[in-house]
Amino acid sequence: MKVVIPAAGQGTRFLPATKSMPKEMLPVIDRPVIQYVVEEAIASGADDITIITGRGKRALEDHFDHNPELGKFNDLPSMRSLEELADRATIHFVRQRTPRGLADAVACSARHVGREAFGILLGDTINLCRPPLLRQLWNRYEELGSRSSVIAVEPVPDAKVSDYGIVAGPEVRPGVFEVQRMVEKPPLSKAPSRLGITGAYVLTPAIFDAIRSTPPGRNQEVQLTDALDRLRQREKVYAVTFQGTRYDIGDRFLWLRTNLEFAMRDPELRDRLRPYLKELLK
Repeated sequence: MKVVIPAAGQGTRFLPATKSMPKEMLPVIDRPVIQYVVEEAIASGADDITIITGRGKRALEDHFDHNPELGKFNDLPSMRSLEELADRATIHFVRQRTPRGLADAVACSARHVGREAFGILLGDTINLCRPPLLRQLWNRYEELGSRSSVIAVEPVPDAKVSDYGIVAGPEVRPGVFEVQRMVEKPPLSKAPSRLGITGAYVLTPAIFDAIRSTPPGRNQEVQLTDALDRLRQREKVYAVTFQGTRYDIGDRFLWLRTNLEFAMRDPELRDRLRPYLKELLK
């Protein structure tokens, strides 16, 4: 399976921390976010991964490269697992020269992906799912005949509707909706449903033609939701719910909350953190 991971965003919500460091390299406990994403891709069956980067993103390449200067530290279990991870799939890096939106970033992978279906995971989102979210989507893709794009969705609260691409359509089987409308970040009053696109996809190669014919939208960026709306006029697109939890680290609060929740899952950190939090909250 080929997987594309767009990681070219500028991370402006984390400035000045992201002035010289990619937001995808922000740590969640002891690993950068991008490592969690690559781990999910490989656990889902990916053997070929393309990470779309931009200016100032060389740290992403360095993270998955061998570093002999670390010497004895390469024997640490955490470092061995990173080396093993990088060996389990071929990882390519392609630069998006100008920040023109998510769809444009995906289009940068067109020559490499070729004429086969492929997965997409966002470089700033961690999914904790069993089976892995992308594997759940691929299974749905195959169940639906291996010729229709499949996108992950989840219900979003009213206050968050304007932050998401929203889809609507009839439920054709439990948890599977045939998409008939897609709107990028609509105001609540114009949202066709409360099903928000979460940032995980299995797309047919027809998406590239759809992207090329999609004009720029908000902020002069080519939106993937707009391209998918064009695609669903040519072939069926399905939205599917999933089992598991999604962690978006798109702003300071979400990143901090993710760190706290992950820390509470670690036995050592939980035992040390719980009494501290109780004292802090007195």
